[in-house]
Amino acid sequence: MDPLSQGLLGAALPQSSAAGRYAVSAGLLGFLAGMSADLDVLIRSSSDPLLFLEYHRQFTHSLIFIPFGGLICALVLHFAIGRRRGLSFYQSWLFCTLGYATHAMLDACTTYGTMLFWPFSDVRIAWNTISIIDPLFTLPLLLGVVLAALRRRPLYAQIALVWALGYMALGLWQRNEAMAMGRDIAVQRGHEPIRLEAKPSFANVLVWKVVYETDDRFYVDAVRAGIAPRVFEGDSVQKLNIDRDMPWLDRASQQAKDIERFRWFSNGYIARDPLHDNRVIDVRYSMIPNEVAPLWSIELHRGAKEGDHADYLVHRDSGGGRVERLWSMLTGE
Repeated sequence: MDPLSQGLLGAALPQSSAAGRYAVSAGLLGFLAGMSADLDVLIRSSSDPLLFLEYHRQFTHSLIFIPFGGLICALVLHFAIGRRRGLSFYQSWLFCTLGYATHAMLDACTTYGTMLFWPFSDVRIAWNTISIIDPLFTLPLLLGVVLAALRRRPLYAQIALVWALGYMALGLWQRNEAMAMGRDIAVQRGHEPIRLEAKPSFANVLVWKVVYETDDRFYVDAVRAGIAPRVFEGDSVQKLNIDRDMPWLDRASQQAKDIERFRWFSNGYIARDPLHDNRVIDVRYSMIPNEVAPLWSIELHRGAKEGDHADYLVHRDSGGGRVERLWSMLTGE
């Protein structure tokens, strides 16, 4: 989730359980601790572009790490903030731990995948109930946290938490509706999907991207779920077959190993880029939900040395009328 939402949810939980006189302190410590787990993005390597994929949302997002993450935050923030505001170290640790605890759970509600059970499992949990940015989720949280601090009343933070839980419940219902619509699309095409997922499109829980897998292809469609349901049929792409798609690739090379790392990160939803035959794309994500136009990919190079890594690419082109097309799906035009 975006840092602001993480911080606000991190602030709301300790605020909701603190006495009114601690509303500002609890909110401030919870806000900073609620964002801190994402410092794992600093784990990078100039020689291995895919290293951060393995560590982002890994140990810092594990449920077992929560008390340690809270303690680390308290060790820093108590002396910088908590002690100056008259808090004991225990209070600083409690507020930081409550704020930190919200981070991984909120991330697991998104589509990216979070290793909640590390080190016991490297499965990436993704409940697919909310986009990584959603103003309708974030703005009421902001209002509740600010009012709780200004008026020294935990009630406003409690209302913000109820809103957050209610919005997630709405997202869960919408996800299930979208999946049902996706299954109907597959049946109409005479397909029996091996697996099917629905993910919210950017910044809303109304239009969803549906991806399903058959023996040889991935099919991508968009659906408007809930109010005025509608289907926006999309594209399909062949599943990656290295022997067919990249016969020049040495299967013992680092680039081949990087494909398998990317396959793990993408939960197996990978294909050769239809426009670039040396790129492998993550089919799950696109700016327009019924397109096979990736938000990220890896690029391989013919003639690379055995130890050379693949490059990691990010694609965030919002031009070509993409914003207008997404808006038309949202409004049902």
